[in-house]
Amino acid sequence: MDKQKWPFLSIIIATANKHKQKQFVDLFAPLGLKVKGLNDLQDVPEIVEDQPTFEGNAAKKAEIISKWLDGPVISDDSGVVVPDLGGEPGVYSARYAGENATDEANNQKLLSELQKRGINRPHAFYVCVMAVAIPNHSTQLFRGECHGNIITTPQGENGFGYDPIFYLPEEKKTMAQLLNERKYMISHRAKATEKLVEWLQKTYVFST
Repeated sequence: MDKQKWPFLSIIIATANKHKQKQFVDLFAPLGLKVKGLNDLQDVPEIVEDQPTFEGNAAKKAEIISKWLDGPVISDDSGVVVPDLGGEPGVYSARYAGENATDEANNQKLLSELQKRGINRPHAFYVCVMAVAIPNHSTQLFRGECHGNIITTPQGENGFGYDPIFYLPEEKKTMAQLLNERKYMISHRAKATEKLVEWLQKTYVFST
């Protein structure tokens, strides 16, 4: 199949999270893509993340905003899954301790749930599902996972979400202790992005 020339000036990342947007800017740098976040737009339609899966939420966000803009949109849904807690927090990771909960509150809720059940240092994995919605094309989904353990004492400041209590045995560090260069190689978001970038490069020609 012949590659198409990428016809858009930029690509929208469907997040208002500045930490995520910065990661995407860095991860998409090799394509020469100009990346914008929802903070760069006005009157963005409100989207309720009510799907039961990461895939469902990612696709819903990307498709709604892509239709509204008539342009390409990448959305991700991500979170931590703890099998010993029946998959919690899962798709509720960002609001595990309630709507508009802080990262610290979510971390404390997770540690509290583990303590109630007498679970120590459980296996957990980060999930990131990326959806790319491009006008007149089928939505594409890409999933990345990063496995580790939950620890009780937060460590590190270079991260957000559950990073300070997400320990990576092979690295002997928490996600929040990793330098960005390493995080961009092994994280769930990095793995999903790698698959997405590979698909974009196979499908389109970019003016880098």
